[in-house]
Amino acid sequence: MVYVLLGTGFEEMEAIAPIDLMRRADIQVLTVGVTGKTVYGSHNIGIVADIEIGEMDLTAMEMVIVPGGLGGVASIRACKEAMEAVRFAWENGKYTAAICAGPTVLADLGITEGKNATCYPGCEGDMGNANMIPATACVRDGNLITGTSAGCATAFGLMLISALKGQEEADSIAKKIVIY
Repeated sequence: MVYVLLGTGFEEMEAIAPIDLMRRADIQVLTVGVTGKTVYGSHNIGIVADIEIGEMDLTAMEMVIVPGGLGGVASIRACKEAMEAVRFAWENGKYTAAICAGPTVLADLGITEGKNATCYPGCEGDMGNANMIPATACVRDGNLITGTSAGCATAFGLMLISALKGQEEADSIAKKIVIY
């Protein structure tokens, strides 16, 4: 199970594009409302989450994803259960992914220490001792996957598919959505 954490003010493209791509690859993905069942993104698009934070089954988790959006990131930081879910994923060898400002949440938990990572330009100061890889859409370092921005949401989604189902499946989805 892949869980995408949605807090008020999340960046819609960074959440929806990867969800859509993973579902096209037949990956089971659930959106998780951190701040309620209906969550509004940074551009006031409301999403009815599949489940709320208290309904997550951490033992079934393969991956947790933290989208960016400063409000969404703040909402996740403010939610003890959300932070514990991210920590649980990492400590139990699950894929832990974040994009844009989202990787700073992972840095707060020490997940990015000494790891290759990327984030939204300007957030590097909040990344602790991560080995920052600038000017790249997304970076994978073992079970850690980070992305740069909304403009990189498709590349990020394809990297998530590659991690979960292999590069061949990611390439197949890219071909189906006609990426040049």
